[in-house]
Amino acid sequence: MDELNSLLSDPQKVAERCAEEMYRQDPASQQLGMEIVAMAPGLAEVRMAIQPWMLNGHQTCHGGMIFSLADSAFAFACNSENHATVAAGCTIDYIQPGRGSDILIARASKTQQRGRTGIYDVRVENQQGELIALFRGRSHRIAGSVIPGTQPPAKGETR
Repeated sequence: MDELNSLLSDPQKVAERCAEEMYRQDPASQQLGMEIVAMAPGLAEVRMAIQPWMLNGHQTCHGGMIFSLADSAFAFACNSENHATVAAGCTIDYIQPGRGSDILIARASKTQQRGRTGIYDVRVENQQGELIALFRGRSHRIAGSVIPGTQPPAKGETR
């Protein structure tokens, strides 16, 4: 129990543990080869190498693959504070295509949290730092926590 209390008193450790729990139960992100690069409260960085089977008829990365990467980064970021959270809506703007040899990096960050509703912005860039897409997600906190056997922080409480 002391180990759990120690974990819950450190927001960075909470974010990392939430990412581990989420990823462990996320076969879609796993099968797409996504890798969590960095985590912090309200933040996530996720990387994915474009594979040949991810290309569309124009031989560029299928928009659904880019969306999936951005959506996964959004999910990791909005669940990083041990509140079970789901997407309520999202949009994506494709700026330029991803290419077959690209490694895409999605950086998600919390822009606003008010009550149970949050807004998260995700930048998807290639390995050269060129902007590929902009994603905005609206989140909704539901009952429960991400880390088994714990409770999410009470309203207004920070850990």
